[in-house]
Amino acid sequence: MTRARRVVVKVGSSSLTGSAGGLDDARVDALVDALGARLGSGTEIVLVSSGAIATGLPTLGITRRPRDLATQQAAASVGQGRLLAYYTGAFARHDRTVGQVLLTAEDVTRRAHYRNAQRTLYRLLELGVVPIVNENDTVATDEIRFGDNDRLAALVAHLVHADLLVLLSDVEGLYDGPPSRSGSALVSEVTGADDLAGVTMRGTGSGVGLGGMVTKVEAARIATAAGIPVVLTSAARAAQALAGDDVGTYFHPTGRRTATRLLWLAHATSSRGSLHLDAGAVDAVVRRRLSLLPAGVVAVEGAFVAGDPVDLCDENGHAVARGLVNFDAAELPGLLGRSTRELARELGPAYEREVVHRDDLVILRH
Repeated sequence: MTRARRVVVKVGSSSLTGSAGGLDDARVDALVDALGARLGSGTEIVLVSSGAIATGLPTLGITRRPRDLATQQAAASVGQGRLLAYYTGAFARHDRTVGQVLLTAEDVTRRAHYRNAQRTLYRLLELGVVPIVNENDTVATDEIRFGDNDRLAALVAHLVHADLLVLLSDVEGLYDGPPSRSGSALVSEVTGADDLAGVTMRGTGSGVGLGGMVTKVEAARIATAAGIPVVLTSAARAAQALAGDDVGTYFHPTGRRTATRLLWLAHATSSRGSLHLDAGAVDAVVRRRLSLLPAGVVAVEGAFVAGDPVDLCDENGHAVARGLVNFDAAELPGLLGRSTRELARELGPAYEREVVHRDDLVILRH
């Protein structure tokens, strides 16, 4: 942890605000002071901060996180500016400039968009700026329920080639049962899935946040599978965690880096439809890692357009892969079961292409 030169830190709404929303100045100041100390040692830090919706609630006279999307987005619109303004002042005490980066899942699943997001973050770090990343809640739709930014933080850590991901919560770390229950013990290290056997986790977050321990463990799984170690602890112990002290739960890396866009495709997108494949196409896509051709598709579901993410399903309806489709849903029924050569001859060269190219495809199930 002390050797990490680029660190992504994620903090949730409940660690920044009061129970009814609104920023808790003391909590934010303590977090920024902890980050400032690590910045002073030469480490680059990207802060993924929730809290826009919770910060906007008091101004709108709302005491709990609203359920409807429009009110959530209104609160985010009011709160995001207030949140960034406070961060700007707090980091200024450490002679640091901050830059706002608002993302949606779609920003980084399409090739040009995610490259641009990556270049922006890299340039901010080169300039000595602290990027403050949040989901673009004012325009997000189903992505607004992304998991209180936990998964977003894991994916940003991969995007910027971070050496470490620190997830700050309102509990000390991962426990083998509810932390409030007598006898529950802190899990100090996780080396793989076997260490999570028997661990009971709640999925619901606080009244102002959205995440729970389930989303944090999922974020840790995503990051560690891409070779990034993860520390999960409380925001109150942020300074200790960033100093390398033995606090919280340490998740060991379990895999190696993969293509960033494919990681986003697997974990940050919602399928807009599905393509049902015959057995030969499933084998070609999953085992031989080939592109999906029209001849292997037997049925189409959904109302997607070219470029949308779709699930590729086996004969039992199980999603075995996800990819970016090259045709609109309305076009595909007339192409099914036919070879690309036949289609090109009949419909023109534009139809001599894959339904999903292997470079735009990620395997979900082997």
